[in-house]
Amino acid sequence: MGFLAGRHVLVAGAGVTGRSAAEALLAAGASVLVTDGSADRLEALEPLLPGVALVPGLVAPPPEVELVVTSPGWRPDSPLLLAAEAAGVEVVGEVELAWRMGLELADPPAWLAVTGTNGKTTTVGMLESVLRAAGIDAVACGNVGLPVVDALLAGHRVLAVELSSFQLHWSPSVRPAAGVLLNLAEDHLDWHGSFEAYGAAKARVLTGEIAVAGADDPYVAGLLTGSTAPVHVGFTLGAPEEGQLGVLDGDLVDRAFGPDTVLASVADVRPGGPSGIADALAAAALARAHGVSPEAVRQGLRDFRPGAHRAEFVAEADGVRYVNDSKATNPHAAGASLRSYDSVVWVAGGLLKGASVDDLVRAEAHRLRGAVLIGADREVIATALARYAPAVPVAVLDDATMSDAVRAARSMARAGDAVVLAPAAASMDMFSDYAHRGKAFAEAVVALTGQTRA
Repeated sequence: MGFLAGRHVLVAGAGVTGRSAAEALLAAGASVLVTDGSADRLEALEPLLPGVALVPGLVAPPPEVELVVTSPGWRPDSPLLLAAEAAGVEVVGEVELAWRMGLELADPPAWLAVTGTNGKTTTVGMLESVLRAAGIDAVACGNVGLPVVDALLAGHRVLAVELSSFQLHWSPSVRPAAGVLLNLAEDHLDWHGSFEAYGAAKARVLTGEIAVAGADDPYVAGLLTGSTAPVHVGFTLGAPEEGQLGVLDGDLVDRAFGPDTVLASVADVRPGGPSGIADALAAAALARAHGVSPEAVRQGLRDFRPGAHRAEFVAEADGVRYVNDSKATNPHAAGASLRSYDSVVWVAGGLLKGASVDDLVRAEAHRLRGAVLIGADREVIATALARYAPAVPVAVLDDATMSDAVRAARSMARAGDAVVLAPAAASMDMFSDYAHRGKAFAEAVVALTGQTRA
């Protein structure tokens, strides 16, 4: 890549994203330095990145550095990034790097981008499935796991890009062909500083040619109205108006990309329920923006299977269903999970990251048979339950394992109930990530009940 050849670039972070960025920069002819707070992570990179300088714990860029590429989790107030800004050195993320590299290609791929507080991974998975049903060489990438630079260099024709608020913060010039903002709720306020700053980062996805957003949320709809995109498209769980996709008589209907068109049946959508249908409408809108036929939308939605730890049925014993929704890492996602069941024993807790659970508890109290609380912020959730659901039995478990939580939940449940792990919080206080937490829940259920899904 011409703009990178010979430039001195510092990569901040030695994880998956940092490694991919460093490899792409090397291939483009840049001189690359990688730093990380963990010497062990850097040491693990050494045999994988010959020719790259590895320096632990930098708090300021060396004088020769002309560009910093940061991993998305690095906060803007990190000493290294503040020092780079003070020195006039530009800081971008790996997504921004991929975008700029793509601009130098003779035939760059189309970017269809997805963000929101919840449903991002499900939506990009649905979108990838729909695009492939249309015969398009497409891949889901970004926050879903595959770094965007890797997807770009692999030569895929369409990138279904999941973007977190962190990634968008570090991507000032990304302008997707079509981008969707699914929803917004309090999350990552400890990183962004305020809900408004978080929303502003998310709204960057609406700066391309076609902006798509959830019309049922007034705040999100307002961000769509304020978007600079030439074309605005809404999606709604109700009957769609002109310029929207929505639901009518049990069908997903498109009134934005041509005459009224039935795309699929609600029965074609997995996961079901309001959140799954909303994700399907968003994925369909992006696919239709790229010219995909209604038949391919229908087939792609039928072919799609949700990923692990998202509303994942684990087992049923004594009439009680056990459901792993460990990916519900904030209150908004947990609410969507709980609304899928009439009577729930809720397993929750972890790191709330500054988010409030009051609205969640107030809205869903009527469906709670009981609650089992674990993790660092368990008392915060317990306080909300005491205030808004005082009749609900609550077990607050100190220094507990997931097995302890499942045993407590089983003792509360009755036939017809669902025991649902929907933590409303991040996992890193007790587990390495949400997948580790979900796996621990599933293993505890199987050990306790002796049953699992075939």
